[in-house]
Parts: sequence; structure tokens; C-alpha cells
Amino acid sequence: MTKYEIIIYWSETDNAYIAEVPELAGCVADGKNYTEAIKNAEVVISEWIETARSLGREIPAPRGRLVYA
Repeated sequence: MTKYEIIIYWSETDNAYIAEVPELAGCVADGKNYTEAIKNAEVVISEWIETARSLGREIPAPRGRLVYA
């Protein structure tokens, strides 16, 4: 289970739920339902972190709930 914030919304264009991880640039998943979007986001987060490590890139620490203006 991740500690990164995941934002989920319905996309009419994609006809799917979209799960974005704002703390990890470009980390986005989708699913045909809310639960699937979360599961797919967990996989993408793990892959994002694995790739960043293999490339020697910095991995941001989870900040928890973000505040938006």
C-alpha cells in the first residue's frame, strides 16, 4: 500500500476512472471502475519508483494529503 496521494476522477473521454499521483511526475493509471483504478495506480507507483531507482533519480518522499489553491 502506498503513502502517496492518489486523485481519482471519471473521464468521459477515456470512458474510465483515472488515478493520478501528483507527487510522481507522469504517474497515472486508469481502470474500468474505482477499485481497478486504485489497484492499477499501486502497480504504476511501484514501477515508477523501480525505474527511478534504476536510473539513479531522486524519489520524492510521500507528503500525504496535498493542499490545492
